[in-house]
This record gives sequence, structure tokens and C-alpha cells, in this order.
Amino acid sequence: MVTEERAESSELRAGSPLGLDVRGALAYIRLNKPKLNLYDQQLITELNAAIDEIRFNDEIRVVILASDLEKVFSAGADIHMLKASDPGFKAAFCLGAQETLAKMERTPKIFLAAMHGHTVGGGLEIALATDIRFAADSPAVQIGLPEVKLGVLPGTGGTQRLSRLIGKSRALDLMITGRLLTPQEALEIGLVNYLYPPDRLMEEVEKYAHHLLSGATKAIGLIKQAVVQGTEVHLDAGFFMERELQNRLFASHDAQEGLQAFIDKRPPEFNGK
Repeated sequence: MVTEERAESSELRAGSPLGLDVRGALAYIRLNKPKLNLYDQQLITELNAAIDEIRFNDEIRVVILASDLEKVFSAGADIHMLKASDPGFKAAFCLGAQETLAKMERTPKIFLAAMHGHTVGGGLEIALATDIRFAADSPAVQIGLPEVKLGVLPGTGGTQRLSRLIGKSRALDLMITGRLLTPQEALEIGLVNYLYPPDRLMEEVEKYAHHLLSGATKAIGLIKQAVVQGTEVHLDAGFFMERELQNRLFASHDAQEGLQAFIDKRPPEFNGK
């Protein structure tokens, strides 16, 4: 049923490089820019608008970022667009993309990336800004940051997020060689969280999403906020942030319900509030 609804709303978005489909507490951001989901100013602008809509929609708790194209998640920025642009535009474009991905990273809702196809360059930089990454278990899929082969660096967050995710030495090795990984190699170094057969990937991502939605989604969002922003500051400041977020949760319905359910020895009934 979800697939049918998603396909129907995709048709309504014909011609747009990106669509936002909201299904109650679960939303889908779908990249749809043939042939490679190359991103340009329009796509980043639409992604920014979608993230804003998600932020201000209190019903949305989990977001799946996926591609409508058969063989690719995203191959990154449009090189022809960058080559034809002046340095001022390129600098503004990178800044805008960094700000948009940082906004997604700092939104206290969970973003899941369904990487069913090639995820390279800026496409991987987009995926790195999500919270959990799922990839298709296929040796034909390539994952990596090969920008050095163009004489440039991963300029929309790649140098920073990849290093923080898998460690400086491993990240540096991948970026200075431009080497591409198979999904299995990406799993082994912690770049992706889960691998599934291609024909089951979206089903498993949705299953994970619904598992989160059945839990304490308010706490899940604030756990994300504590991890993403708390790990970037001094430890004492991180502890302070943790305490303040915990105090907010103690006053929530879900915390009261969770504590009472534990005492009553029954399953909790969370509502995300």
C-alpha cells in the first residue's frame, strides 16, 4: 500500500528533481533527476525547502531519503554546471549545500538513507548527513568520494563527516586515492549501517522506520540532537546539553508513560509528545 501511494504522488511531481511524500509520521524525500540525480542549485533549494517542511510538521518523526532512479542514489554535483560557473557562484553553491545538509543533520528527527545504487561524490555527502545508512548488497554498487580525480575535494561536508564517521586515517585514504568501495567494504568500515539484497532494501528500511515510529519518537529525536551537536563541543558542554534535553523529556507525556508502564509491568503506549 505504501508503495502504491508513493508511486501515485511521484506522478504528481513530474518534472521536479525532488519530491516530499508525507505519510503521517513517516515522510519520503525522493530524488528524481535523470540520469544520475546530479544536484544543482534547484535540487539543493528544493531539498532545503523539504527539510524546512519536515521541521515544522510536528507529525513527521522519521524520514526516508531515497532515489526514484533504478541504478543510482546520486552521483553528486553537476560537473558541467560547476565548470560553467564563475568562482563566486561555486563558492555560494558549496556554502548553500553545506548549510542545507547541516540543517538535515541537526533536525531532531531521524533521516534514513536508502542507498540502492551508486552513491558517489556529493551523493555520498548527502547520505553522510543522514543518521542511518542502508545499502543494497550488490558488488555492482559503488560508494565513495572520488573528487580528487577531478582536482578538487569533497566540498559539501565530505571531508568533515567522513573523517568523524570512520576516522581520519581511513577517510583520508579514501579521499586522496578516490577509491570506490563496494557496499560490503563500506559496511566493514562503518560507512553504512546495514546491507540488504536489492529487492528487499526498501522493505527493510521501511520496517526499521516503523519500528522507530512505534517507540518514543520524542526521545529518539533528542538522542539524535545530543549525539550530533553534543559530540562537537567540549565534554562538559555536552553533558550540560544532555541534562537539559533529559529535563525536557522528563516533562513529556512519553517519559511519564514509559516510567509508569515499567512500574505497571506493561508495554508503554508512546505518542511522541
